[in-house]
Amino acid sequence: MEEIESQDLASQDIPQETPAKDVFIAPSIHGQAILAGASYTHHSPIPEVVSRNLSTECILGVDEAGRGPVLGPMVYGLFYLPLIQHRSLLAQTHHFDDSKVLTPTFRSSLMKALCTPGTDLYQNCGWATRVMSARDIGSGMLKPAGTYNLNAQAMDATIDLIKDVFAKGINVREIYIDTIGNPAMYQKKLERIFPTTMITVAKKADSLYPCVSAASVCAKVTRDAALEVCYQTYASAADAPEEPQAAAEGWGSGYPSDARCTTWLKGHMNPVFGWGSECRFSWSTAKDLLEAKGTGTKVDWPVEDDEQGMRVTDFFSTTADDGIDKESNELASWFGRPVAEEVF
Repeated sequence: MEEIESQDLASQDIPQETPAKDVFIAPSIHGQAILAGASYTHHSPIPEVVSRNLSTECILGVDEAGRGPVLGPMVYGLFYLPLIQHRSLLAQTHHFDDSKVLTPTFRSSLMKALCTPGTDLYQNCGWATRVMSARDIGSGMLKPAGTYNLNAQAMDATIDLIKDVFAKGINVREIYIDTIGNPAMYQKKLERIFPTTMITVAKKADSLYPCVSAASVCAKVTRDAALEVCYQTYASAADAPEEPQAAAEGWGSGYPSDARCTTWLKGHMNPVFGWGSECRFSWSTAKDLLEAKGTGTKVDWPVEDDEQGMRVTDFFSTTADDGIDKESNELASWFGRPVAEEVF
């Protein structure tokens, strides 16, 4: 089991991780893919300032949101803009910071400005997100062989996002990334893949570098809106007679330490199938609830023995009473008995 839940949120951080009731639904929300439990990537248009001159030197930041929750996707955000505007536009003008220290409403307002044509953020900044569905995270971590752990999934998402930006012709000179595990090892791997770019991998990069802060906002607002999309499949008239209930009120932040989340999980669990594609079944929270006595139905799937397993042709073999030599081809009598040449 991935040790991610040992890094769970402290109770005082839950309000900051809970989606805003009126979260901005960004273009990075692909409703059908989210409801289908599929992972996907979204890229904004290349900003006007950069598209007019692709030789413009840019700075790029990457961060994630939703690493620890049992509900909803994990989202990687990428953000880039001209190097000369890095701190003046992001930190001084718009006050981007680590998304965990910004209020849900302020995060949402920053994302809305970023997606609104005509604003300085829209004209100068590009961004992208990789939505890693709970279903795909779980299936990777629960593989019977060759487990695809969360760190490996996260690193692949980061590399693919950066490669996409280079493929668009963007002149990225500096990259800043919030670390996964050991910063030095992670940085060396990225330097081998992107040898012509200055790369910095650091702990707390989302509070040190404005481009990483902006990436964290893109990731967090996208995750919040994705949670809202997932939750609406459960918001019935019985749950809210006057108007649909928001995810913030129903299952809260999606973290196991959030009482709203665990209460919702217990109250909406199918005894055999558990929950839908919004749940990370590889998390111990979900596993324990399913296996708890009196609340779950355990299914033991038989393990086939390759040495004693039946062949497809075993179903076509004949019995000893039909007079056919069992040493002959097992399929020979499938369409009838062999006919002697004398008949013709």
